[in-house]
Amino acid sequence: MSTAELTDVEGTGREVSSSVMGMVLFVAGEAMFFAAFFAAYFSIRAHAPAWPPKYLTPPEIAIPSVLTAILVASSVVIQFSVRAIRKGRVRRAQQLLALTALMGVCFLALQAYDYSRLTFGIKDGIYPSLFYVMTGLHMAHVAGGVALLFVVGAQSLNTQTGWARHQTLQSAAIYWDFVDVVWVLLFLVFYVVK
Repeated sequence: MSTAELTDVEGTGREVSSSVMGMVLFVAGEAMFFAAFFAAYFSIRAHAPAWPPKYLTPPEIAIPSVLTAILVASSVVIQFSVRAIRKGRVRRAQQLLALTALMGVCFLALQAYDYSRLTFGIKDGIYPSLFYVMTGLHMAHVAGGVALLFVVGAQSLNTQTGWARHQTLQSAAIYWDFVDVVWVLLFLVFYVVK
């Protein structure tokens, strides 16, 4: 990796690749995107006489609890993958990355199943609209994250080793952890806090 692709962070002597810095900036932008939706949600909720509206049956918490466990566990797994690649254990990092991607696919399938069980549609008012838009956008981000994990996994099969793959995996882990944090917030907002 050329020195042009590395940045000294605030004169600390720690170098950050352009791929990691790019992912941090991308995630910051996406965080603002979701922050706008959360702000709208809380603004509307503050002015609603009942939340969720009494004519709606709120979503059940059982499946979303499992979804939360899957995503939190997948974030732990991808961090172990990053740790493995830093120690030069390429095969172990690949296995953990594949497990993370599999957990992401399981999340998407179970979320789709949970959608099929809901008793309200997106056109049934502001609460369902916010629910479907926010959780649907999150699902799109998870799908994008799974695709990213597959790309990083495919790159890891290449014979190149070292700094470049380490940084690519670290960038994917940053994105995956962001997706996890967003889900935890959605879980709290839509399923836990009544």
